[in-house]
Amino acid sequence: MRPAPNLDPVMNLSEPRIDQLLGGFTGRRIAVIGDVMLDRFFRGDVSRISPEAPVPVVEIEEESEHPGGAANVGYNLVELGASPLLISVVGDDAAGEHLRLLLNALGIGDQGLVTDAARRTSEKTRIIAASQHICRVDKEHRGEIAPEIEQLVLDTLAERLDELDGIILQDYNKGVITASLIHSVVALAREFGLPVHVDPKDRNFFEYRGVTVFKPNRKEAEDALRTSLRTDEDRRRGARELLRRLESDHVILTLGADGMMIAGRDEEPVLVPTRAMQVADVSGAGDTVIATLSTACAAGASVREAAVIANHAAGVVCAQVGTVPVRFAELRDALIDDCRERVTT
Repeated sequence: MRPAPNLDPVMNLSEPRIDQLLGGFTGRRIAVIGDVMLDRFFRGDVSRISPEAPVPVVEIEEESEHPGGAANVGYNLVELGASPLLISVVGDDAAGEHLRLLLNALGIGDQGLVTDAARRTSEKTRIIAASQHICRVDKEHRGEIAPEIEQLVLDTLAERLDELDGIILQDYNKGVITASLIHSVVALAREFGLPVHVDPKDRNFFEYRGVTVFKPNRKEAEDALRTSLRTDEDRRRGARELLRRLESDHVILTLGADGMMIAGRDEEPVLVPTRAMQVADVSGAGDTVIATLSTACAAGASVREAAVIANHAAGVVCAQVGTVPVRFAELRDALIDDCRERVTT
């Protein structure tokens, strides 16, 4: 059932405001720093059980490769009309070469990738049958990058700071994001007046002090705060605690089917209801949210407006199977449809 209409004009964007903000997406230059991966998908059908073990036999009908992790954030930025600067570390291996070719083919580019021969490129292989995930096979190196590699990452960012509209820190606990890297990036961003949007993981959760938007999901926040965030009051209290401890401008708790809780330094926390009317797969939804948030803010949206837009973007990708980016036209259609439905109800 669709939630009751919210009459707050910030939370319910008008058609002119939607077009004004989306019109500002084009060409926004956003740096994405974090763990990149090569996502492989094997899709097929199951008609029998293996005689060797009680497991399904998947007859593969289709194979594909996609940019994963922070690279998927870059892909979302491209599809939204923005211009990403993807900064990360890959190995000197076949997967790294495959990923570079893929990034260039999709218009994301690989100029910001640093090669480290001591690491392997993260690969995640998913086997899907009848739209259901059967299993996932991972190959990766999860140790922190060496200090000299970290310096190359920072140098890559520093060389391009004057052309940026924002920075995303996208952490998957694979080792590219270190505490010292976070501190250096935030310091550089402050020097150049750039907003920093963060999608954290547990390893460096409380290292992101002073960022613009900190966006954990509920489980990450619960684990970090060591408390339950099941009720709206729990979530408001948790969001305020994160604001206090991180000294960030905003905290956005993503709550899956319950939407998002947004808290700002001088604002009461507010709930944005979910826009995912049909959920087929949540893979990559967090990547879509952080990419859309950052782009919308760069285009002039308030954080609350950006969260509303990002919420719709997540709804679009959750209705599709696999790690897919949000398309600009699909996002606009979802926003406009919602706006017109509210007008007629």
